Amino acid sequence: MKKNIAIVAGGDQSEVEVSLRSAAGLYSFMDKEKYNLYIVTIIGLEWKAEYDNKKYEIDKNDFSFTHDGQKVKFDCAYVTIHGMPGEDGKLQGYFELLHIPYTCCNVLAASVTFNKFACNHYLKAFGVNVADSILVRKGEKVNEDEVVSRLGLPCFIKPNAGGSSFGVTKVKAKEQIAPAIEKALGEGTQVMIEGLMTGTEITCGVYKTASKTVIFPITEVVSHNEFFDYDAKYKGQVEEITPARLSEEVAQKVREQTSLIYDALGAHGIIRVDYIILKNGQVNLLEVNTTPGMTATSFIPQQVRVAKLDIKEVLTDIMEDTMACAK
Repeated sequence: MKKNIAIVAGGDQSEVEVSLRSAAGLYSFMDKEKYNLYIVTIIGLEWKAEYDNKKYEIDKNDFSFTHDGQKVKFDCAYVTIHGMPGEDGKLQGYFELLHIPYTCCNVLAASVTFNKFACNHYLKAFGVNVADSILVRKGEKVNEDEVVSRLGLPCFIKPNAGGSSFGVTKVKAKEQIAPAIEKALGEGTQVMIEGLMTGTEITCGVYKTASKTVIFPITEVVSHNEFFDYDAKYKGQVEEITPARLSEEVAQKVREQTSLIYDALGAHGIIRVDYIILKNGQVNLLEVNTTPGMTATSFIPQQVRVAKLDIKEVLTDIMEDTMACAK
């Protein structure tokens, strides 16, 4: 009997459109011979399941919907919400209360990685290299001179929670700090000011099951813009080179670091870890993405293709392991 899989997309932040594209990508990749696939959108209080080109209200009491008098329940949820409430742990807690298996990180891992400042300091305790940073909460006053003295210029100002480079500014002058903070606060209530890391930007995907570890080939990111911003990510203003042009020694460091981060977080499903390789070869963490983009041109599908793996089999592997571990 086919299992019912909910591909959960949407969210409450600027990344909603990216999430919907990831859902479409996942739907195209997944094994339709093995699973009944439904895209479920969660946007604010509007929870809808798509079936036969129609949308049906999700019953939040048990995460089901009714079609022709029949209740449809889900055997597994593949979460591809980028941002709240699917990347910060809230939705994971809901699924755990309902005993519905889900393919991404658990509540703790999701909430820690969603908070960039907290994640950096947590992983630093495991020996992971990170840039110096300052946390600013909404309403707090910032001493621009202290920021410049401690972090130097240029520096990056970004929302402490969120992704896809929304609200991120590369600040080159003291006078730009306050406007950049205001811009970042448009995406949340906390802002991280981070020291500049100069080097080669790379990203590496990984997943683990009960029986194996799969680390994908590393991708090098060469932005045509000043940094890897939204336009570079989603409007083709970037060169993505897989495998990355790294020495085997540095590539092995990245693979080992990615595996360590996965275990330190207690991650599940596919995660993607972004780094800056400094000129001296040191591997510095940029951020951890626990629900990476899954369109045809996203990093993970690219890395899967270069690894000569079948994306359909990879996703099946993850979903079957998720459902088996939940028994």
